[in-house]
Amino acid sequence: MKKFRKIANYAAVGGLGAMLITGLNGCGNNNNNEEMLTQEAQQGAFVIIEEITPGKYKIQEEFPSKETRIVLKDINGTERVLTKEEMDVLMAEENAKIDAGTSPLTNQNAQLSSGGLSLGEAILASAAGAIIGSWIGSKLFNNTAYNNHRQTAYKNPSTYSRSVDSFNKAKATSSKSSTSKKSGFFSGGSKTGTSSGSFGS
Repeated sequence: MKKFRKIANYAAVGGLGAMLITGLNGCGNNNNNEEMLTQEAQQGAFVIIEEITPGKYKIQEEFPSKETRIVLKDINGTERVLTKEEMDVLMAEENAKIDAGTSPLTNQNAQLSSGGLSLGEAILASAAGAIIGSWIGSKLFNNTAYNNHRQTAYKNPSTYSRSVDSFNKAKATSSKSSTSKKSGFFSGGSKTGTSSGSFGS
C-alpha cells in the first residue's frame, strides 16, 4: 500500500489522478514494441526507475499520463522527480553514444547486463524515452536491436506487459472518446471512465 500511495501522490502532482491505468496480460514482440513506441510518443508517460545496484537501473513501473515525469528511486529507497535539464543532458549523452555506435541499446551484438542499465539508457528504453527523446526517434523506432533490448530494461516481464497493456488501453479509450464526440454521443460535463486495479511488483 505504501508503494501505491507514493505513486498516487506523484500522479496527483502531475495532474494524472484520472489517468492511473493498469494492464492485465501482454506479450512482447517487435511489432508490439514499435506500435507501443508510437503510442508513447503521442501521449505522456509516468515512469519510475529504480537503482538496482550502484549506477545500474531498471524500469520499476510506467503508465500513460497527461504529463511526462520520471521518478528516480535510488538504491537507498529515496525518490525524486528528475528535472527537464537532467533528462535533456542524459538524452544528449545517449544520442552521442548512438551516433558513435557504442550504445548497447542499438548495438545488435551488445550483451546487456541483467544487473541493469545506465540511467540514460533506462530512460531511453522507457515510455518516457519515446517522448523526451523524440528527436532521436528515427534512430530507434525501426532499430531491431533497440526493440529487442529495451524489454530487458524492465524490472521483470510483468512490468513490461503492464506497460504495453496500459498504453494500448489508453489509446483505445482516447479513440472511443474522440469517436463519441464526433458522433454527438456525449454528455456535458461527463468524463471518460477509467479502469482501476492494483499494481504488482
